[in-house]
Amino acid sequence: MESGSSSSCLFQSIQIALFLLFLSFTLLFSAFSFLIYIFRLKPLCDCDVCTAYLSSSWTKEFDNLCDWYTHLLRKSPTGTIHVHVLGNVVTANPNNVHHMLRTRFDNYPKGKPFSAILGDLLGQGIFNVDGDSWKFQRKMASLELGSVSIRAYAFEVVASEIKNRLVPLLSSLCGKDDRVLDLQDVFRRFSFDTICKFSFGLDPGCLKLSLPVSEFAEAFDAASRLSAERAMSPSPLVWKIKRLLNVGSERRLREAIRMVNALADEVIKQKREMGPSKDHNDLLSRFMTTIDDDGYLRDIVVSFLLAGRDTVASALTSFFRLVSQNPEVGDAIREESDRVMGPTSGGLASFDQMHKMHYLQAALYECMRLYPPVQFDSKFAQDDDVLPDGKWVKKGTRVTYHPYAMGRMERLWGSDCLEFRPRRWLTRDGVFTPESPYKYPVFQAGVRVCLGKEMALVEMKSVALALVRQFDVHVADGHLSPRFTPGSPPPSEGDCEW
Repeated sequence: MESGSSSSCLFQSIQIALFLLFLSFTLLFSAFSFLIYIFRLKPLCDCDVCTAYLSSSWTKEFDNLCDWYTHLLRKSPTGTIHVHVLGNVVTANPNNVHHMLRTRFDNYPKGKPFSAILGDLLGQGIFNVDGDSWKFQRKMASLELGSVSIRAYAFEVVASEIKNRLVPLLSSLCGKDDRVLDLQDVFRRFSFDTICKFSFGLDPGCLKLSLPVSEFAEAFDAASRLSAERAMSPSPLVWKIKRLLNVGSERRLREAIRMVNALADEVIKQKREMGPSKDHNDLLSRFMTTIDDDGYLRDIVVSFLLAGRDTVASALTSFFRLVSQNPEVGDAIREESDRVMGPTSGGLASFDQMHKMHYLQAALYECMRLYPPVQFDSKFAQDDDVLPDGKWVKKGTRVTYHPYAMGRMERLWGSDCLEFRPRRWLTRDGVFTPESPYKYPVFQAGVRVCLGKEMALVEMKSVALALVRQFDVHVADGHLSPRFTPGSPPPSEGDCEW
């Protein structure tokens, strides 16, 4: 008995010691993180912008940080501001955007801070690398995504999802008393189904609302969200230490990435066993013909998955919110489609028919002018530089161009810049005319212009046209304004009534 009692006491003593050790470490770690945070913010700067940021006084006037930045950029004579406490130069000047994305492209890579944040999820995928690796993947992706067959396959995937799932789902709500639906959730499920089919040849079936969201979709959501939250840490050391200790959000991130990798690896394995086939048109099958490294394959395809999922869903959500508030736009789209397709046509528009619908394209471009799927994008200066507006940029400085703010600049779009007016994109003859990509960098611009731009537009036009022709969408809580979540495209608050 004495031996057992002694062992028990010893075990309890060890537990208490470990607990006190962990508690001490936690307190020291918290204090260390706070000091890093203070050091990082450079609190000695007492300019109005930095003071407002540190005190959060800007929240008294603005719901979103993007709106506050827009306000500051409007007031700036050059359209550029410097948030000293963040070491971040923010610009809405098209000349500066051209400088970053074209003239001095090599001096403004994504940079190591960005690559580290998404490295565990995206690995060496195209959206997380610079230099030769980026050039190789860019060239390979350009060849594949530019082919007629892959674009035809993408259109086929989108059309099938609209016809067999999206329209039947929304039709099932018509005539019911409770016709309120979270449209953003529906579009996220829709875009995840289509991008999985296109990228992997895998159908997760997320749009079947009677079924739970697939494990792959849940894991991918968690991995994307938790990776983005790393950018909100006071210092990279915080999340790196948490990752080393495998605790908190980093533990959840590791588990989510493990599931994403396991499912991606299984799909790759199955396709390897099946061998090449002319019937396999998905992106993974195409890349497998030139890449033998399965880990590299996984990084590339998961990168496309990340790029094509929330961006399309965000744009479609914003589009129907704006159309609900401006019903004359929906009427104009119906009138144009009746003229091109015929008023009695109940099917989906063909690729050629959509190409003739200039107003539809203008409406989508106008939507993304006001609510770009990615509100801002940052690069890191490799060397000292001077922007065209005269702003000096020190080596290592984060430089951000801000499409959200640019779309709200009166000096760029006129006095009606806050109005949803698709006809600003049309000539007098009703022909769509694009603006300079450096004035409208929604799809980036220059060397890094989005390779999937045309396919994304076809997907958005297909969905928008199919739903506008068959349904009336009303925002149930239209008084609510969109709220932006850090690290993700902008959602619209309020469900939609059909």
